[in-house]
Amino acid sequence: MLNVQIVLFDGFDYMDVIGPYEVFKAAGMLSGAGMNVSFVSAEGSRTVPSGMNGPGLLADGKITLGKGGFLVVPGAMGTVGLGDSGPDAVITRLRQATDTALMPFLREAMTRNDVTVATVCGGTMLLAMDGLLENRYAVTHYLGMEALEATGARPVPARVVVDGRLVTGGGVTSGLDVALYLVERELGPQISHAVEKLFEYERRGTVWHASGMAPIAAQQAQAAPDEALSDASFPLPQASSPHAFDGIWDLAIATPLGQLSVEMTVATAANGKIRGTCRQGDEIADLIDPRIENGRMAWSLSIRKPMRLNLKFTATVQEEQLTGTAKAGMLPSSRVQGTRRKE
Repeated sequence: MLNVQIVLFDGFDYMDVIGPYEVFKAAGMLSGAGMNVSFVSAEGSRTVPSGMNGPGLLADGKITLGKGGFLVVPGAMGTVGLGDSGPDAVITRLRQATDTALMPFLREAMTRNDVTVATVCGGTMLLAMDGLLENRYAVTHYLGMEALEATGARPVPARVVVDGRLVTGGGVTSGLDVALYLVERELGPQISHAVEKLFEYERRGTVWHASGMAPIAAQQAQAAPDEALSDASFPLPQASSPHAFDGIWDLAIATPLGQLSVEMTVATAANGKIRGTCRQGDEIADLIDPRIENGRMAWSLSIRKPMRLNLKFTATVQEEQLTGTAKAGMLPSSRVQGTRRKE
């Protein structure tokens, strides 16, 4: 019997779960094949509220990965917009979910060979925010594609994206397409077509797979050099000395989730090699590939709080002030400002 578990968490998007649920139930009915479709939560049986004060759904029980099958992860329902981090924002709902008992289940599911993890809309971001999609091909709602890339995932602008045992869907209605693809994969195209006919719905677009020959343009994009030092979004002056960046800096870094306050320590050895760290709360991360060219310092940084983000920096100093840019994936560059602490 095929086991299909559809995850519920506080603030989930109702359509993200109802679409796949009906597809799988219809497939079981039309095929006569045993298909156990259930709503589950990390906490067990309870009524789980959807987002924006929407209706709740009863979780039948707790997530159980030992049975294998499909684990469907929805997104959240809420307000959207770059920089929107209010209590009803989608990104806030997703971030709250990353602080619950749900994440250990998702981490384990991503490692199991008998579980296919399928996401709908913001469900992809829920995995990405925990660093689970590093270097994995995926898609989410079009408004979140730039943020998805900034987490280290490899965004693909397709309706459904398949990367091994990971199947991701775009906007909310793509939940139907994700489920229909999985039905076709497990039960065959005749059953999938019969469900489409029953629903008077036809899947859209080509299911993108992380296999086969890549277009020439995609190959060239992957081979493009790092342009961190040539980012001209905010013109920067040049520092006069390679040691000009040494010291402890209090930085204010703009990110898609708002401003981060970070303590950065930089030290340049006699041979010119730069080492440094950034501290945010109890999290400490090394500067990645710090270097100075043309009087400017560039480095990368991977942060995990408040979500997984890979940031690229370019900066210069004038006396005790640091100014620069931070870039997260395809998102526009934003300002970085800092002050060196006095000894």
